[in-house]
Amino acid sequence: MKNIMPGPTLEMEPVEPQSLKKLSLKSLKRSLDLFSRAQGELPPPDPESKTIRTSHKISMEYVGIQPMASQKPPRRAESGALGSGSEGPSNALALTDSKEMQTGGAQNDLVVSPSAPRALNTVGNSDRDTVAVSAPGSSHRFSTSAMMERISSRWPCPDWHAPWKIYRVISGHLGWVRSIAFDPSNRWFCTGSADRTIKIWDVATGTLQLTVTGHIEQIRGLAVSSRHTYMFSAGDDKLVKCWDLEQNKVIHSYHGHLSGVYCLALHPTLDVLLTGGRDSVCRVWDIRSKTQVHALSGHDNTVCSVFTRPTDPQVVTGSHDTTIKFWDLRYVKTMSTLTHHKKSVRAMAQHPREHCFASASADNIKKFNLPRGEFLHNMLSQQKTIINAMAVNEDGVLATGGDNGSMWFWDWKSGHNFQQSQTIVQPGSLDSEAGIYALSYDVTGTRLVSCEADKTIKMWRQDENATPETHPLNFRPPKDIRRF
Repeated sequence: MKNIMPGPTLEMEPVEPQSLKKLSLKSLKRSLDLFSRAQGELPPPDPESKTIRTSHKISMEYVGIQPMASQKPPRRAESGALGSGSEGPSNALALTDSKEMQTGGAQNDLVVSPSAPRALNTVGNSDRDTVAVSAPGSSHRFSTSAMMERISSRWPCPDWHAPWKIYRVISGHLGWVRSIAFDPSNRWFCTGSADRTIKIWDVATGTLQLTVTGHIEQIRGLAVSSRHTYMFSAGDDKLVKCWDLEQNKVIHSYHGHLSGVYCLALHPTLDVLLTGGRDSVCRVWDIRSKTQVHALSGHDNTVCSVFTRPTDPQVVTGSHDTTIKFWDLRYVKTMSTLTHHKKSVRAMAQHPREHCFASASADNIKKFNLPRGEFLHNMLSQQKTIINAMAVNEDGVLATGGDNGSMWFWDWKSGHNFQQSQTIVQPGSLDSEAGIYALSYDVTGTRLVSCEADKTIKMWRQDENATPETHPLNFRPPKDIRRF
């Protein structure tokens, strides 16, 4: 056997601990060394991408952006951004190629003409229209934002609404006022309270007309039928009662709920009553026969809000399990489930004209389309409280009442919050009793009634002396919209 001479031993260099970012950069450099033939040279120009960028001149002229005929070469600022020049406007959009920057060509510069009409600008925000296209020390590398078409936001501009103010405070209940419903003739409205009574008030004067008793717990839901002379009430005593308004007494009682009933709604075209409660079930009752027709089960927690429609989905329920369910009454099953909220859905409001609705939760107020339930957008502000009630009128004014006594008014179309107010508790009440439990517009949509924890009923209306000059619309379009 041959003697194998031991060769020189290779000493391994100690491996220093490196961050994940440094290792990623090394891996990228190694890949570039393997696959790039000329890494120090610029990539060859792409004529197709240049054609796409320069073809914006034709489409820009439609929205008021015109190509400049002649302009001085752009002056480079110290920070690396392209200056607008002494002759051009300050909001020029620099879309020049790297060769044109070196030669001083400005044929592809696009500027927004101040006198040209801007068709797509519905809200207008041109504070930062100058685009920085190069970093310090790199004259040939452009960021992606420099090559994108920069136009103003297309978010809809909100309509101007006059601010709302309190013009009447009604005292009469001895407990928290939890529910409200208006008469279809708009002559009176009824309120249910924790003092176990239902009081009927005159809309014009605010005077008490009638007090009826029958429940043994607080009354959480009220509804007045437009097809019959009936009023329906529901409360924590597990009872749903039907009142005859001609005799002012209970004529039917609907038994079936296993716990307190939190909400109720009347179907607009059928003689059907829907109630939801703590037993996580929305029950469908036949008004004529006093029997339960269906039990819509599927929620995992309290059903605290419900509204109905004449077409599918005829029933929409919101629950403390953070979901909203669309129900099919024919087959008694769930059509779809919306899981966009992260907190309990305590209130919902359907627009009287448009096919959409809004739902309120402690995380946000969201707007959905009907009948499929597509998510439209969030409201642009956050009330940051538990929202117990909400209502919307035909003018597109959405009112939301919070657990801390905050009343916010929103523009329905854009989601802009144009007024924030804080209710004042009546003398003798605690500051912690400034909670709003129920909201409702009258039939005309010009009066708003709020039911509160200080045992009062407050009536709101718009300020007749307000104008867009005295109360300007301070609105800025959102930069980024949460799509969840």
